[in-house]
Amino acid sequence: MTSDARSGGERPYPVEVYSVVVPTIGRRCLDDCLSALAAAADPPPHEVLVVDDRPDPDGPLDVSGAGPLADRVRVLATHGRGPAAARNAGLREVAAPWVVFLDDDVTVRPDWGARLARDLAEAGPGTVGVQGRLTVPLPDDRRPTDWERCTAGLAKAAWATADMAYRTRTVRAAGGFDERFPRAFREDADLALRMMGEGWGLVRGSRATVHPVRPADRWISLRTQRGNADDVLMSRLHGSDWWFRAEAPRGRLPGHAATTAAGLTALVLALAGRRRTAAVAAGLWAAGTAEFAWARIAPGPRTATEITTMLATSAAIPPLAVGHWLAGHLRHRGAAPWGGRS
Repeated sequence: MTSDARSGGERPYPVEVYSVVVPTIGRRCLDDCLSALAAAADPPPHEVLVVDDRPDPDGPLDVSGAGPLADRVRVLATHGRGPAAARNAGLREVAAPWVVFLDDDVTVRPDWGARLARDLAEAGPGTVGVQGRLTVPLPDDRRPTDWERCTAGLAKAAWATADMAYRTRTVRAAGGFDERFPRAFREDADLALRMMGEGWGLVRGSRATVHPVRPADRWISLRTQRGNADDVLMSRLHGSDWWFRAEAPRGRLPGHAATTAAGLTALVLALAGRRRTAAVAAGLWAAGTAEFAWARIAPGPRTATEITTMLATSAAIPPLAVGHWLAGHLRHRGAAPWGGRS
């Protein structure tokens, strides 16, 4: 057993059994992430690899928040290649048998290190990954906004790399994260499905991590529609039932397609001078848009700003979602299994 210098006791696990990889684009939240890690890392990690993925760095990355872990911190640079590539860059350098991936916008709980050590010690030989339990704080004095509710979904997400530990050699041998996923979306589910497809098990651990709702402008929901292209890649790689196996919500794409088709039909019929039929199609488009908008407005705070935003974005999201989905089919039409090696 290993002596625990801080508590004076002994623990039945090795101290330097894990390394931490934190990809970042230099957001201010990185300081809070590193500070929380430094305060909770008992036992401490073998090393902390902070991967600077800023496309155009304007100076050295500030990692002063690491405090007492400063001598264990190394900064790597990937120059804007995306979170999957950034994690792979860290994975290539890891020397410990376990690697813990943390997002730069999370803060681990004070007992995180001790619970992590227990999670890893209890992982059986057939277990390749152990997920941390995410909590998303929501306001107490009002209903959450649409964006806040979307972020809160992370608390139920399976195998999210906001806090996910993997056996280093096994994941490295599998090629790490698929870098064709350019956003922090689906690349974690893809890796989990590949590991399970090879017969490995993934489990949920006992450690807890807080994932705050990051600030976002009112049009954030429009930009997130780019993820529909990533869903196409998931289907190409893992089959149409990947949603179920990855424990992922199915989404509203079929409804968006129907609403978009109704809107386009109304426009075409109107241009052709078929006003009555065009009016029927326009009515279907309006009904679909109204239902979608109300589904987003009803559980929210229903302020003037939120309602206005939901009305505007609910009209724009269906065609955007379908457009990204079609672009994904074009981009990934010949996608083969990930062949990268980390």
